[in-house]
Amino acid sequence: MTPDDILPTYEKVGRAFTAKRNRTLWEKPLLDWLQQTAPGPCLLDIGCGGGLPIARYLVDQGAEVTALDGAHGMVAICRENVPEATVLHADMRAFDLGEKFDGLIAFNSFFHLSPADQAKAFACFSAHAKRGASLVFTSGPDAGEDTGEVEGEPVYHASLSPAGYRALFATHGWDEVAFLPESTVFRGHTIWQIRKRKDFAF
Repeated sequence: MTPDDILPTYEKVGRAFTAKRNRTLWEKPLLDWLQQTAPGPCLLDIGCGGGLPIARYLVDQGAEVTALDGAHGMVAICRENVPEATVLHADMRAFDLGEKFDGLIAFNSFFHLSPADQAKAFACFSAHAKRGASLVFTSGPDAGEDTGEVEGEPVYHASLSPAGYRALFATHGWDEVAFLPESTVFRGHTIWQIRKRKDFAF
């Protein structure tokens, strides 16, 4: 299993994965923080999958959501589930939407990239963030690579160390708000909440 296998896997299992995706909205405190701290309503959902429950919730709360995914099948599903959103097919490692957003989220998506590609993707995230923008993303608790499972198919996961992510924050002008490694509140996920510095020179 390699990072290159991720998109073909989600093309194969996307509908089954979306149908079974937990929709209890345990992510709600993070989504509310994102909207409450973002300087405006324009949000970018990176690796949106089928749009449930995250993009759907953000739209229902009044956000103007742009969502992107690298799997054509997931883009189609997200458009069905969240027709109010602008849903794009794009590679999170190298996209240019020609605009900046008030808030960004990469929930259980960014960690499917290799460590080297995560650095490239984070540069893209930063290029699409306004000064003062908020960002929520998930990672592993420390540096490493692993294999998970979705709908019976193996999937690649990777993470930088906390120090590695903090180095990216420093390079691209972000302040850390919270780091929650393997949070029991958030079902064992490792969560980062960060803010783009208002004085950062793009």
